[in-house]
Amino acid sequence: MTRHELILPGRTLRYTATAGSLPVSDQSGRRLADIAYVAYVLDRDLGASISTRAVTFAFNGGPGAASAYLNLGLMGPKRLPFGRQGDAPSMPPLVVDNADTWLDFTDLVFIDPVGTGFSRFASGNDDARGLLWSVEGDYKSLSRIIANWLRLNDRLASPKFLVGESYGGFRAPKIASELQTGDGVGVSGIVMLSPVLDFTYQRDAGSSPLRWVVSLPAMAAVKLEREGRLSRQTLAEAENYAAGDYLADILKGPRDRDATKRLADRVATLTGLDRSLVERMGGKVDAGTFLRELDRSKGLVGSPYDGTVSALDPDPEAARGRAPDAVLSAITAPLTSAMLSHYAGELNWRPEGRYFLLNEEVNRRWSYGQGRGDRETMRELRNVLALDPRLAVIVAHGFTDLVTPYFETKLLLDQLPAFGDPARVKLQVFPGGHMFYSRDASRANLREAVRTMIEARQGL
Repeated sequence: MTRHELILPGRTLRYTATAGSLPVSDQSGRRLADIAYVAYVLDRDLGASISTRAVTFAFNGGPGAASAYLNLGLMGPKRLPFGRQGDAPSMPPLVVDNADTWLDFTDLVFIDPVGTGFSRFASGNDDARGLLWSVEGDYKSLSRIIANWLRLNDRLASPKFLVGESYGGFRAPKIASELQTGDGVGVSGIVMLSPVLDFTYQRDAGSSPLRWVVSLPAMAAVKLEREGRLSRQTLAEAENYAAGDYLADILKGPRDRDATKRLADRVATLTGLDRSLVERMGGKVDAGTFLRELDRSKGLVGSPYDGTVSALDPDPEAARGRAPDAVLSAITAPLTSAMLSHYAGELNWRPEGRYFLLNEEVNRRWSYGQGRGDRETMRELRNVLALDPRLAVIVAHGFTDLVTPYFETKLLLDQLPAFGDPARVKLQVFPGGHMFYSRDASRANLREAVRTMIEARQGL
């Protein structure tokens, strides 16, 4: 535990940071793993009730990603500037005071699922990997950790919120449901950043036209941003076309030559790709082709995490691109170094062993279960909203993210009932990619939206 003072424009935040771990056990009490966390709790005035102070639990995705992206990229008291054109492994891992921290209006607890960060399996427990590196084992273990932290810190009466990014957004409704029904803990709000809501919607539907429909507006967004014309209004044409005439012409099939020519004309115009290439592909352009062909003449490859960020192609003559990612690969080294420095210097915590910002083994060995129900989270989202009329949800995306396209989420959320008040579930799309909060305006606007949601729910 360490004490800190953060001096920001117009305000000073004094807080206590705690870095440590909590055990996860099976039903027989056998310890399976130790889950690392970092908590930032704002110091309160003498006599002030902590039960009225919100607490937010945050986790990243992968599976296999530590929470450093949200801690040092978005919400925590310190921030590492990253996610820009020109980021590189050798960039100095120097953090700055985060004027956009959420600590003003909520305490923060960042959780690293087992296999990420400094979270470890218990020694001699060989079967724990199969249990915890699975959809069900993951969300249940994280629910236990959250419930135990609340109990140990006397925060069960506090308003509680969840923030999950990418696969973390996928797990968030499942954790909320498990907390509600399994741990006896109610959640006041969920924030999902660049989430996957249904893996079966496009990734498992090889012959489904939806995989092309949901990606087209994001490709159009890349072109519009390069032209300085990107907004939700200018994207309306791409959205309407993707869900309308584009879908209708794809369903006609490649033997309808008139439909193929119409597809080639419109898709080439929307994406900026060569028309003959689009026609050869039948109007169905995958993200990899789009990101490589857009700037192929310059020897650059765009990042699926943000199509506007690119890097040099290491093998420009190869038929298929295998370039390191211009966003994710570029920031792994500086963010890892910054988090390790933060642990040792600011938090005074120096556990032994390797720190995993991204653990590919977790992703490779992850079990999605036997049925497709484990591969979508819309069912749990519907259930938590129906069970608790006070719960609010914000789903936020970046326009130019081709990993989890915003239009896919829009189509899925459009299928939800009103649940008494349609405003309880808000989709917000910001300039930027998968980690859109790397952009100053997007980070500030997301903060304001979340602050409004949390402060509204503290009085309920």
